Amino acid sequence: MPGRKDLALLTDAARAAGDIARRYFGAAPRIWDKGDGQGPVTEADLEIDTMLRARLMAARPGYGWLSEESAGDADRLTAPRSFIIDPIDGTRAFIDGQKGFAHALAVIEDGVPLAAVVYLPMLERCYGAALGHGTHLNGQPVQVSPRASIGGAQVLAAKPQLQPHQWPGGVPQVTRHFRPSLAWRMALVAEGQFDAMLTLRPTWHWDIAAGALLISEAGGVVTSGQGQGLRFDTAHPASDGVIAANPALHAALLAARTG
Repeated sequence: MPGRKDLALLTDAARAAGDIARRYFGAAPRIWDKGDGQGPVTEADLEIDTMLRARLMAARPGYGWLSEESAGDADRLTAPRSFIIDPIDGTRAFIDGQKGFAHALAVIEDGVPLAAVVYLPMLERCYGAALGHGTHLNGQPVQVSPRASIGGAQVLAAKPQLQPHQWPGGVPQVTRHFRPSLAWRMALVAEGQFDAMLTLRPTWHWDIAAGALLISEAGGVVTSGQGQGLRFDTAHPASDGVIAANPALHAALLAARTG
């Protein structure tokens, strides 16, 4: 029950974030560079972050807080539950007027996602999951693709992730696709529109926490790029990449990855 209550809270908050994003979309929002290779941030990101923190923490004052765009709560590592938020995942796409950006919201409990929402306001796609209750897209249940073989699998990944040095067991012969938001890539795998997604670079928790629950609740497996289970209560909020697919395809990709 707590997961479902948090899911309802996250869904309403994500839709409120979408209202703000629509107001700024295509309207030349102010942009700053965060420095240190972190990329751009817009006034829309910051307004959404402020709104989400006020709204969510008022509803759940005992929860911890981690967001891409605001200082983390020092108590998040000891709080029984925490929010992990990416106000806009795919900020560059948002700036460029592409509709493939998302709001990614998750609640974790003891390092494991309990409830999650990935919402694409310009595409009206709202993905949601609560632990033990499956994954839904706009209210309809979804499942991962059943494809077990690597050859010809439809995989979401940036081009550098398929360089030979990344794959001791041989570069998988997949058909590569790309979407600008990591959270959306994970949601598309949960939906079964693509067979797998992978990224082998260090990956921030706010990009993947929500998507990890969407995929696992849709019948998939999500691990680091080396096959370790993901935990979202670490002091450094990043994982060593992500591989996500149905169990059989995940095993095949991991075998190629680890040699």
